[in-house]
Amino acid sequence: MFELTFLGTSASAPSVQRGLSAHVVQHDQYRFLLDCGEGTQRQILRSGLGFKHLTRVLITHGHLDHILGLGGLISTLVRWESIEELDIYAGRWALERIRILLEDVVFGGARPPVPIAFHPVREGEVLEFTDFTVSAFPVYHRGPDCYGYVFEERSRRPFLPEKAEALGVPAGPERRRLVEGEAIVLADGRVVRPDDVLGPPRRGVRYVHTGDVGRTEDLVEVCRGADVLVSEATYLHSEADLARKFAHLTARQAAELAAKAGVRYLILTHISRRHREREILQEAREIFPNTFVARDFDHFFIRRDEVLLERPQRK
Repeated sequence: MFELTFLGTSASAPSVQRGLSAHVVQHDQYRFLLDCGEGTQRQILRSGLGFKHLTRVLITHGHLDHILGLGGLISTLVRWESIEELDIYAGRWALERIRILLEDVVFGGARPPVPIAFHPVREGEVLEFTDFTVSAFPVYHRGPDCYGYVFEERSRRPFLPEKAEALGVPAGPERRRLVEGEAIVLADGRVVRPDDVLGPPRRGVRYVHTGDVGRTEDLVEVCRGADVLVSEATYLHSEADLARKFAHLTARQAAELAAKAGVRYLILTHISRRHREREILQEAREIFPNTFVARDFDHFFIRRDEVLLERPQRK
């Protein structure tokens, strides 16, 4: 299961209700900050997430509404929080802008109190963990080295407790060893193998985030079959010319991508303050009904069979 907490859902400039681009992705104890617009550290505090384990930052591209919050956030993290290192992943152009922001402005040429590693992103796998991977894919937007990210759980074989019961496998370490692919020997000498108690493989949860993007024809396959697609929706269809000019998407284009790729749910973000949420939602749902428009502090639980939304009341 992946969890998403949106911290900023506005496009280019903040509004009263929406901060600039940022959200946190969680998988068990792992946490990732995806983009970091101005004001992100305060949004983290307001969300209740706090800074614990927030040591990996993934940046989609180097525009200021996606990176400017790194200055304040990292100043706070390295001076006041108990972190031992910080890893930042981005395309080369974005990394250079971030490096200047941090090294020249935040730290004034001095060595940071904790190591900060800058990781250039290229197409393909970026991070690998026991249960999931994080991969990057190139997208078309204004400027070089723009990327989206895919979070994908590994396929696993479900444990079938009824078969374990029938074979007399006791609860506890023996069952865990079988799940991990190891055969066991029961007290009566019988050997039980993983195939005896595991079902056929089931794919894991797949979550795709496009970042800012100006065209979709090259994204259908990378989005194919995703449980959740998070896409920008800066414009309405009536502004398609503007969307094309500034390399952004309309709500309709995002919905068409979701439909072509056969995703299960679409979450729209990067909403222009010129538009009302219901306008964006209506345009998208006419093509792809399973659409949400994210608000700041929305919390989504993404499981293989469902997506649940926790939405705090607006004050």
